Amino acid sequence: MSVTAGPEARLIESRTYPPPPAVTARANVDASIYRAASDDPIAFWEDAARRLQWRTPWHTAHEWDPPTPDAATGALSVPAARWFVGGRLNVAENCVDRHVRAGNGARVALHIEGERGDRESVTYADLQRRVSQAANALIDLGIGPGDRVVVYLPVLVETIVITLACARIGAVHSLVFGGFSAEAVRFRLQDTRAKLLVTSDGQFRRGRAAEVKSAADTAACGLDHLEHVLVVRRTGDDIAWTEGRDVWWHESVGVASADHVPEAFDAEHPLFIIYTSGTTGKPKGLVHTSGGYLAHTSWAHWAHFDAKPDDVHWCTADLAWVTAHTYEIYGPLSNGLTQVIYEGTPGEPSRERHLEIIERYGVTVYYTAPTLIRTFMSWFGDELPTGHDLSSLRLLGTVGEAINPEAWAWFHRTFGRGELPIIDTWWQSETGAAMLAPLPGVTTLKPGSATVPLPGIDLAVVDETGAEQPPGVAGTLVARRPWPGMARTVWGDPERYRDSYWADYAGRGEHGGFYVAGDSATVDADGCFWILGRLDDVVNVSGHRLSTIEIESALVADPSVAEAGAAGVDDALTGQAVAVFVMPSGGDGALRSGTVPDSAALDPAALRARVAREIGPIARPKHMIEVPDLPRTRSGKIMRRLLAQLVHAERDRRAGRAPQPLGDITSLQNPEAVDAVAAALTALAAHDPAVAPPG
Repeated sequence: MSVTAGPEARLIESRTYPPPPAVTARANVDASIYRAASDDPIAFWEDAARRLQWRTPWHTAHEWDPPTPDAATGALSVPAARWFVGGRLNVAENCVDRHVRAGNGARVALHIEGERGDRESVTYADLQRRVSQAANALIDLGIGPGDRVVVYLPVLVETIVITLACARIGAVHSLVFGGFSAEAVRFRLQDTRAKLLVTSDGQFRRGRAAEVKSAADTAACGLDHLEHVLVVRRTGDDIAWTEGRDVWWHESVGVASADHVPEAFDAEHPLFIIYTSGTTGKPKGLVHTSGGYLAHTSWAHWAHFDAKPDDVHWCTADLAWVTAHTYEIYGPLSNGLTQVIYEGTPGEPSRERHLEIIERYGVTVYYTAPTLIRTFMSWFGDELPTGHDLSSLRLLGTVGEAINPEAWAWFHRTFGRGELPIIDTWWQSETGAAMLAPLPGVTTLKPGSATVPLPGIDLAVVDETGAEQPPGVAGTLVARRPWPGMARTVWGDPERYRDSYWADYAGRGEHGGFYVAGDSATVDADGCFWILGRLDDVVNVSGHRLSTIEIESALVADPSVAEAGAAGVDDALTGQAVAVFVMPSGGDGALRSGTVPDSAALDPAALRARVAREIGPIARPKHMIEVPDLPRTRSGKIMRRLLAQLVHAERDRRAGRAPQPLGDITSLQNPEAVDAVAAALTALAAHDPAVAPPG
């Protein structure tokens, strides 16, 4: 799918924030890095890879087989990228052992805080011991290089330990959010044919203990390839036990030898499989490999977070999300930093929990999602609560989806004291690490824009022919050149990898094909990129393409709105109409019961007028539905297609037709939001048939 030129309405943002001179003076990189990477991208990535420790140097930096049509049948070949060919390294050794050998064993690697307030600090020397024990325990359980291990754990030190232990012995890990359903876990076990599932008896979340092992048992039931379930004791719950299959962590890892010599693996050896989530089709298991992924991840973290040895880095993502793989495990640990990891939700036991954690550990870099920033705006208003010292902060970051300009400005004014750079990053599970991101001390920031591609990355906004769109005109966001961190394939389905990401622009450009990110974007006159939403989320009203993110940005700029999701729904007159789902300020959908809120809390006419004023009359929402929560992926992305599907399902219900299935929703962060939105639509349609007309 691609987006072509045509009538457009744009939300205009003119504020700019030049880099502070003090940041420029001590930044890890300067503006010359862009020219160096442009002149010789391969040499640039080789320099990035040399920051790592290799057992065997590579003989060829990069090989690329683009998607090519068969001369006889025309069928496209499956593209293949290889980086640092012939090189061998151990990823866990790069993240742990080499720092101990360098004399930094006493440095804290992890400050761990549980939701109940339990705390532990783990040094690099202690982490090396624990990872070595876990590696030996895995070997004792019959796990070897290439075997798949599914990790179904909350944010615990054991989660990081087992992840690094898999990397240490060459096993392939696949992390699953601890709140996912048994169905979602079972799919991943089956798809990977995992030999081991790692889980816990329970977890602490939202102020209570929740039992987990029964869901793991349901997921594991009857799988002949699954040999063991390794169980971390977290809550002390009474759990069912399968003798011969289930193994306690403390009776296995806890008593294993701490002596382990890591083996080196080929640069293209699979490191992990991470699953995308969506509302159509089964999740895709994206495969990332060892050398290219770690080179991209380590360099990107060091450069765009300006990583310093004394940093205390906090990425607030759940460990199962790709952001945590890159910026909570492999990136910061490969650079030898101290990190914070937190088990619980931001509102427990009070809404000031994150402020307390920043103060307690002296966090210097705080990397979080726009959805949480908007929640803080709703909770705190114009100013943060007093009584918390956030002066340790020196950099902020955002990730998940494009941040609304007003949320960016609020984050900058409050957490950032009006002076700290915000590293707004755009990337995907497929890309491995950031693709668009400002460099501190170099890049002039613009609220709502992730600014420019990182050095070594070639992104463009193109039309359906592959030609670059002029400034201000929307198109398809593509990568025109392979990069080291890119996913190599979809596990077990290479044709799906080709068709999902490469088929649309096969044969284009000097490298024989463009990677299709799936997002619509535009580039402004300064070369800054603006993400407008997923290609299939763009709303087309009477031939005018409207960005869902821009509509949402106009809405959340209103103090009465905490969060908004926009979607295009079928309309007999205009082809599509704009439907917006709005959460009122003052609450937190993730913490509320899911009841339909009081419709008097918002002023729909004023909100419609705001959108029309800030973007244009064509963008005025036709349908406005107040909801207690919005369905999101684990990365915080609002599932806009799902919102449109729910509107159409309500129309089908009212017309006496069977609604179309919603597709996979097991991987949502908050699947209960689906029922809440459906209830809001049903309640509203009862007295406002225009929301869900029966035709």
